[in-house]
Amino acid sequence: MTPPGRQKNEDERYRGILETAARLICERGYEGTSMQDIAAACRMTKAGLYHHVQSKEQLLLAIMTYGMDVFEERVLSKVLDIPDPVERLRRCMRLNIDLVTRGWSKEVTIILHEHATLHGEAREYIDGRKKRYVRFLEDSFADAVKQGRIRPVQPTVAAFAFLGMVLWIYKWFQPDGRLSAEQVSNEMVELLFAGLVTPASASVPAAGAAVLSIVPPAAVGEKP
Repeated sequence: MTPPGRQKNEDERYRGILETAARLICERGYEGTSMQDIAAACRMTKAGLYHHVQSKEQLLLAIMTYGMDVFEERVLSKVLDIPDPVERLRRCMRLNIDLVTRGWSKEVTIILHEHATLHGEAREYIDGRKKRYVRFLEDSFADAVKQGRIRPVQPTVAAFAFLGMVLWIYKWFQPDGRLSAEQVSNEMVELLFAGLVTPASASVPAAGAAVLSIVPPAAVGEKP
């Protein structure tokens, strides 16, 4: 039996390898990053790296699995029990944008950028976890329509419109740019839901829901 302290050190070492590899792959791309590059960045030998991972693709799967774990912990688990479907979706969008923009996890970016790199069962496993998120969004939009909280929309189209807005942010958002993560979140939530929420629902916000308004240009870094 491995002593608890040693197991903790091993777990931290493994997470460090995943995070370092994720950073390099984000910078150079999967094909442009070698196992030797990752070993050197981790300050270990290539043989030492292979002690923790069997292959480069297995490492990519581990990175994506860790990224999905982070996403489910920091986004999905925090919204599943919100009863109001519109507030559930708004909160989900904010948390997802926060995850993408604040650099909490490069592993999440790799899920987006290297989605077609995995093959076989590994790809099916990650795709299965991503599809569960799509179904959650579809069900939430369907609930909102059924309750009259938003105008009638096709749930699958709405779900992918939501995802298209959020998941493309990593391509253009600059943490040190003129737009803050909070400003991007405010604008995107307003942009999507202002056209969806029915007038009756808009006049009576859900309990605990923040009332959103359009952010003036000066607030998003434009010159007056």
